[in-house]
Amino acid sequence: CLDEEGKVHEFDSKWRTEECLDCSCSRTGIGCCTSYMTPVDYDTEKCESIFNKETCSYKVVEKDDHSTECPVHSWVG
Repeated sequence: CLDEEGKVHEFDSKWRTEECLDCSCSRTGIGCCTSYMTPVDYDTEKCESIFNKETCSYKVVEKDDHSTECPVHSWVG
């Protein structure tokens, strides 16, 4: 399989892209999906979600105090 960056991957191989997508190669082609969950149900007035590209994950924190995490009631991904 040839990925978007021009790299060749063997059949039945798996890898994670720099954009945090988990991909796999099969004889029918490449399939990719997000490797992370996105927070969708939290207090958006008081809190904000911040994506960490190194860990491929979101953290939901208070807008005025990033050291305080906010509860998240629902995630999608």
